[in-house]
Amino acid sequence: MGLTDSDLQAIWLTVRLASIVTLILLLVGTPIAWWLARSKAWWKGPVGAVVALPLVLPPSVLGFYLLLAMGPHGPVGQLTQALGIGALPFTFWGLVVASVFYSLPFMVQPLQTAFEAVGDRPLEVAATLRASPIDAFFTVAVPLALPGFLTASILTFAHTVGEFGVVLMIGGNLPGVTRVASVQIYDHVEAMEYLQAHRLSAVMLVFSFLVLLALYAWRPKPKEGH
Repeated sequence: MGLTDSDLQAIWLTVRLASIVTLILLLVGTPIAWWLARSKAWWKGPVGAVVALPLVLPPSVLGFYLLLAMGPHGPVGQLTQALGIGALPFTFWGLVVASVFYSLPFMVQPLQTAFEAVGDRPLEVAATLRASPIDAFFTVAVPLALPGFLTASILTFAHTVGEFGVVLMIGGNLPGVTRVASVQIYDHVEAMEYLQAHRLSAVMLVFSFLVLLALYAWRPKPKEGH
């Protein structure tokens, strides 16, 4: 006996969630990382600290405040209800919003490091060739930072797949709606279905190994003789 239908459903939901979150964070995290890499403003430090906060903040704390903000009486919840969207908690898109916040540093920090490694010189050369800042960004900075984009995307996808505390706080445990793989494993253990928990956990273990393998395989090699 292999994975159950509910296991497969949870895996598909997890992959869908991680894919959407990664795409959103590529769009949102790239300008944030670029600004953090290039800015000399005094508030760069506080902004960087806010971005990195999910790294040290307990997931239950982040989930609790997101639940309050997106609930019927929270500012985000009142806005979404006024727009006719309804409250986001215990919905798939509520999971997406929570996961975007929770995985933000895993996208921004590798991109910031990659942009900082580009340096000023290539952009200055592009400027002398009459390239606008936007042109220089897309034709110079992005290609040079491509390994950073790959690393950030892989880490963000993998981190979203492994979420538990935040998704449980925001999404609960609704089959086919918010029950992701990590919550499904928890359900199996709680029901003392250790064989099913082992099978699903093994799938997640293999996935995590393959993610790390891809990450190290694509890491650029240092140039010899420099």
